[in-house]
Amino acid sequence: MIVSAKGRYALRVMIALAAKGGREPVPLKELALGEEIPHKFLEGIMTELAKAGLVESTRGKNGGYRLTGDPKVCTAADVLRVTESSFAAAACTGANAECPRAERCPTLPMWRALDGAVDDLLKKYTLDELARGI
Repeated sequence: MIVSAKGRYALRVMIALAAKGGREPVPLKELALGEEIPHKFLEGIMTELAKAGLVESTRGKNGGYRLTGDPKVCTAADVLRVTESSFAAAACTGANAECPRAERCPTLPMWRALDGAVDDLLKKYTLDELARGI
């Protein structure tokens, strides 16, 4: 699995929101500047995160984005599932994978185990822990 720029940026901005407490709206411009993410690109990312229910936006003078959930519960896996199409290490283990060799493939169990290990690892790290550098 290679995490896209969108995934890395989404995780960075979610960690930044967690580091700021996660409850008060942070302006998009401030997030873009602070995380060195192109404003227009971040706009799209925040829209996806909002549609997924991980952040909410507030309009107006004191508007911006804030976390909708507890940063002690939200994990890296939760964020990356929004931006990445798959965590699969091999094409044959992806969500819609159909392999004619699956029943006799000696490596399929290994690829599935790798996928599970990646998923388990990403579930271990909460936004709160990442924000605190743990």
